[in-house]
Formats: sequence, C-alpha cells, structure tokens
Amino acid sequence: MPPRLTDEERRLGLDDLPLWRVLDEREAIARSFRFASFNQAFGFMARVALLAEKLDHHPEWTNVYDRVDVVLTTHDAGGLTSLDLRLARAMDRIAGQHQG
Repeated sequence: MPPRLTDEERRLGLDDLPLWRVLDEREAIARSFRFASFNQAFGFMARVALLAEKLDHHPEWTNVYDRVDVVLTTHDAGGLTSLDLRLARAMDRIAGQHQG
C-alpha cells in the first residue's frame, strides 16, 4: 500500500483534478458525475469497477438515476494516497468517454 500523501503531494496531485474537492470532515476527495441516462451512469460504474478491482482500490459511491457520487480515500493508510489520485484521473477519463 502506498503511503499517505504529504500536503505538498496532495496539492500538486489535485492540480490536474479541478472537478474533485477535498472534504472538510475527513482526508478524502469527492466528485459528482452526471450522465445522460441511468444506462450511461451504470456503464461508467461497471468500467470503473473493473479498474478498481484490478487496483484493489475501491471507491465509496452511490448512484441515483443519472448521477454517481464518489468519495475516494485509502482506508488502510488513513487518508489520501497516490491510488486515490490515480483512480480519480481514470474516473475522469472514463466519464468523458460516457458523456461524449
């Protein structure tokens, strides 16, 4: 498991993730994704699930119709790690494929 990010690593890592926000109540990042339909939202989740399983790093998420709300943190490390940033970037990329 990778170590927790330092404040500087977190700041630099989030520079290219402008749609993600740092949560005030815990060391985690969050984003809401919107799609044209439930089918697109579910397809997004299915693709992310395959990657998450491969990384052995799983998001906290909920789905209501066309919206997927995501929280990323590394529980074993007690905060954000490079795995969270990697998964966030991948989710942004996958969402772009489903929204276009």
